[in-house]
Amino acid sequence: MTNLSFYKNKRVFITGHTGFKGSWFCMMLINAGAIITGYSLEPPTNPSLFEIADIGQGITSIIGDIRDYNLLNKTFNESQPEIVFHLAAQPIVRDSYKDPHYTYETNVMGTVNILECTRLSNTVKSFLNVTTDKVYENKEWEWGYREIEPLDGFDPYSNSKSCSELVTHSYKKSFFADGHAAISTARAGNVIGGGDFANDRIIPDCIRAAIDKKDIIVRNPHSTRPYQHVLEPLYVYLMIAENQYKDCNYSGYYNIGPDEYDCFKTGALVDLFVEKWGDGMKWVNQYDGGPHEANFLKLDCSKMKATFGWKPRWNLDIAVDKTVEWSKCWLNGGNIRACMDKQIGEFLNHDK
Repeated sequence: MTNLSFYKNKRVFITGHTGFKGSWFCMMLINAGAIITGYSLEPPTNPSLFEIADIGQGITSIIGDIRDYNLLNKTFNESQPEIVFHLAAQPIVRDSYKDPHYTYETNVMGTVNILECTRLSNTVKSFLNVTTDKVYENKEWEWGYREIEPLDGFDPYSNSKSCSELVTHSYKKSFFADGHAAISTARAGNVIGGGDFANDRIIPDCIRAAIDKKDIIVRNPHSTRPYQHVLEPLYVYLMIAENQYKDCNYSGYYNIGPDEYDCFKTGALVDLFVEKWGDGMKWVNQYDGGPHEANFLKLDCSKMKATFGWKPRWNLDIAVDKTVEWSKCWLNGGNIRACMDKQIGEFLNHDK
């Protein structure tokens, strides 16, 4: 799949469309000519990529809570989607410790709600639940986790996403075994890219420090994560949804992450950012005694590669380059939609 022509005039329903990943996802699908309905809370940050890039232009954007089944179902029925992408979530580990009840309500019952809408639909042919690499029982080992490993996230965020996976598995077996709609989950690693303004994420922290002319605070420089540009998993979501739309035998559970050489320690990622940004930036190691977070985590993506012939397009060096390019475009008052369109085109046309 080297272009997104399959999605032209397809009716697509996206939960969580106002978030960082959701905004980039909408741009990819807008460019592809999809008929998009988004359902989400207001943008989760201020500033937000959704508002900066005017993502609401050209789509049906409904502001609603994924926990509100009645509004969700009404919106869903009005849009009559063929393809559903479930991205809505409470996505921050540290916030899940502060409000576990909301985290579980959103990440577990939100999944139940969107799957219930899908179960009752006679138009949906392809459904993808976007979860996380953190769904696995983390044994802090050096090997990448495979799709057959036990699910049991430690913190409330990770555990709620494990539960979201299990809910999806149950619905798939209980209600979609006849193949009338293909159901999959995608477990993606950490993403970076222009327009992420979230708290407690390393690249947004780097950019905020750059703007404020301060040192970057790194609380756990030795943690290893599978970092990748945001366009990598979004492209794979589109690939899975298209293939299972055409053939339900492609439905399943898929890891999405970078090649092993791009599983960086956080400190090394910040070194790369500092090099790309310039201006004499530096960082300091300052552990703040926060709650437990995984120290070592990476994925085995052999299944994706074997099933679809996929491999990552942009390495981490390019990913940081593109993140810095977007951020400087924004800070200099540039045309954000044009910058995003350019980067999406470069990604899709990248020589694999």
